[in-house]
Amino acid sequence: QLQHPTAEVREFACASISKLLQQEHVIPAFLQRDIVRCLGPLLVDPSLAVRETAAGALRNLSACGGFEVCDDMVTKDIMTPLVALLKECSTGIDADQLSPKKCGERNKNYIEDIANEAINLLWNVCECNNTAVYIFNKEGCLDAVLHYVKKFSTNVDLAISVANCLQAVTEDNPDLLSSFNASAQQVLETVMLCPESTMKHILLRTLIAGIIWNIKDTIPPGSLGSTVNAILKIFSESLAIDAGEMIIRMNEAEKNRFKLTAEAETEKNMNDVIDNCGVNEDDDMEEIPKGKVRRENDISDLLPSDKWELKEVTALLTAQQTALEIIVNMCCSEDPSEDEWEELSSSDESDLFMENSYNEGTGLLMSPLCLSDEVNSAFLNNLIPKKILEKTAFPNSVALDICTHNPSWKPLIKKLNAVQCRALTCLHSILLVSDVDSLGGASALQSLAQHLSQLVFSKPEFPTDTEFLEAVTSALRALLQTMASKNISQCITPEQLLALCEAGIRSHNVSVRVNIVSILGISGSVLAKGQDSAETLKMIGKFLLEVAVKESSLVVAGEALDALFDVFADGKEAEKAAVQIKLLPALKEFHPVFKMRIRREGKGQYSTDQLCVLDNVKMNLRRFIAYQETVGKTPT
Repeated sequence: QLQHPTAEVREFACASISKLLQQEHVIPAFLQRDIVRCLGPLLVDPSLAVRETAAGALRNLSACGGFEVCDDMVTKDIMTPLVALLKECSTGIDADQLSPKKCGERNKNYIEDIANEAINLLWNVCECNNTAVYIFNKEGCLDAVLHYVKKFSTNVDLAISVANCLQAVTEDNPDLLSSFNASAQQVLETVMLCPESTMKHILLRTLIAGIIWNIKDTIPPGSLGSTVNAILKIFSESLAIDAGEMIIRMNEAEKNRFKLTAEAETEKNMNDVIDNCGVNEDDDMEEIPKGKVRRENDISDLLPSDKWELKEVTALLTAQQTALEIIVNMCCSEDPSEDEWEELSSSDESDLFMENSYNEGTGLLMSPLCLSDEVNSAFLNNLIPKKILEKTAFPNSVALDICTHNPSWKPLIKKLNAVQCRALTCLHSILLVSDVDSLGGASALQSLAQHLSQLVFSKPEFPTDTEFLEAVTSALRALLQTMASKNISQCITPEQLLALCEAGIRSHNVSVRVNIVSILGISGSVLAKGQDSAETLKMIGKFLLEVAVKESSLVVAGEALDALFDVFADGKEAEKAAVQIKLLPALKEFHPVFKMRIRREGKGQYSTDQLCVLDNVKMNLRRFIAYQETVGKTPT
């Protein structure tokens, strides 16, 4: 049917295949039948409808098939017809080729709809395949897709698709930077400055801000400060909105819309009945034109499109997640010189980020971070940790209840949780690059520790979501390490600490288990410096020993040994506890076992960096055993 001479048949075949390709288990069968080469030529079919459905089918294939399928699509030369289609659409997008029939609430613009499908296909393959990115660069696709962005005022969905694609294509792509001339940057700047306040426009501005951050090397040093502040202003706008309250408001708006629609439909039906009763077939009355009553009572043009409230909330959550992810990259990136950051920090716009500088919920002071040799810390001068911290809280319970009991809104729960996890990861990055004073001092860090503890212990059951556990334990680990380095007392009780470790060590995620034993090591080393801590140190020591001996992952076992070294490195209480748990004999017995495990399991299962760390742990274990033997001989 894809080869049928009639366009309608080809369109139907593409649409049918597109629907089937949403089922992941059928994809291998289509790949065996060379579906890519069958659909590829139809991207430049004479029929616009066929082009759109073919692009949609290939988009579904790339989205549902994953990395391997995208690689296969590029290998089978999907980029040649795709690039041709994108350039042709770019040339004809201003022609306003509208179909004669209605599509929802607007006349269907085939060129823009085809472009949207094609851009999403391009985004998927470029995100998965470096060859696709190379072809994007070589064929000069940037000008074509930027032309679509100019349609943002009338077709924000198309602009968002382009922005998603460009954010993926501009990441770690220095070969593309030269293509971002003044004209291209002007297009992006125009979108960033657009005043529309819908959630879709906030998402669009957030994505464009991410693109500009990716191409920051093209910005003159003198303009970099104001540009970064503009980026941060957009992120601030996104993160300032309470997603939970937005869900409540939008859900109520949806209910009201449904009520109005039902009332209008009821009125229309009543009018139809009245009209039918009032017309006699034998009367010589003028016939009432068909559809007249419907047109007079149809309020569809005054109502939002279907599920627009849900789409708005989805756009907001996507914008917030994107903003947080970019902030993490900003904290970890190689930034410009200190002089450039001083110009950034002195910008008048930075005042915007100092509003509401105290978080009443946690006591975390949001004072400006001092400029230092660490440019990442200097960068934080313009962020609002307060807003990031607010996003680390659990989602609004009322909003969660709405999503739970509404099937079409239920996917928002996953997005709400994703925003929380990204915020925790962002907090972790901030803690890694900040000093104590810039974070508000000792009391602010203690309040933050209580906040993170509440996230873990406030629920009746210990959290089991792997992504959340990894994010919250990473943040807690970085926080406790910062507090320990400055001798700030930790407000997590030993009982809470052990409860966290006993539950967390059962996680299937290696990173969570690594964080758990590291947290225990940090806290134990602090306790070892105090008085009357031997009993707690005994529990910590037994726990870490058991992990080191029984843990299936060498990475976690190595981290547990490192934690033991930290806890029992010094102090009378540590010495007393070490004797009582027979630490030295246990480590002597385990030493050859650990060396053998590294030789047997190391190659093939662990990266070079991990093996290097394990070799250091093995060497430190030998040294620690020697140190403990010396301690045991020292007269008390």
